[in-house]
Amino acid sequence: MIIDLTFTATDIDRHEPDCIAKVIQKEIPLQSEQTSYTGITYDFSINSMAGTYIDFPGHIKETDNGENAKNYPIEKLYRRSATVIHLDKETGSGAVTAKELQTALAATTIYTPILIINALGNIRFDDIEKRSVYLTMDAVDWIISTGIEILVSDIYESPALDGVFIELFKNRISTVCNPINLHKLNCAQCKLTILPIKMHDVTQLPCRLIGEFST
Repeated sequence: MIIDLTFTATDIDRHEPDCIAKVIQKEIPLQSEQTSYTGITYDFSINSMAGTYIDFPGHIKETDNGENAKNYPIEKLYRRSATVIHLDKETGSGAVTAKELQTALAATTIYTPILIINALGNIRFDDIEKRSVYLTMDAVDWIISTGIEILVSDIYESPALDGVFIELFKNRISTVCNPINLHKLNCAQCKLTILPIKMHDVTQLPCRLIGEFST
């Protein structure tokens, strides 16, 4: 089964309403002795946090390790094994701890390079009060200890800005933010494909996120 986990870049993020892609369509008439038609092109104005997006460690200046959307190995983004943790937190329910993640984990150890945390069940990330559900720093320490390379999650920082991202980035863990449909990954493990545009020196940008598992 293939699940599209991507929040569309032109949809309104209720947490960050300015983080959308603005699109202008243009018509270009083309004509020759043999044919005549109208080409359609587009001009884009896009924020790097529009839709579902990936952060490489260089999204924070102090943790830049040189990885970006051009040089990050494509084999680390294509059909990689991912462990899935499902919770069902409500808006305002607060901290998600390491113990809670470990309890919800179907396996005893994470051997995959990617971890997916679906903390909100079937609730979309911007249907809750902003940062009202979040990872504790002991949860971050546990995530780091698993040895993963990429974290995909519908929750991250607390209102206090504890430093979730900087600790992940210090340990060379890239993150994918604003995924949707994570609850549809009815599995303990899946294959995950992350498809950002190939762009030199860009360390945060929208991406397509695709989950794949056997039913």
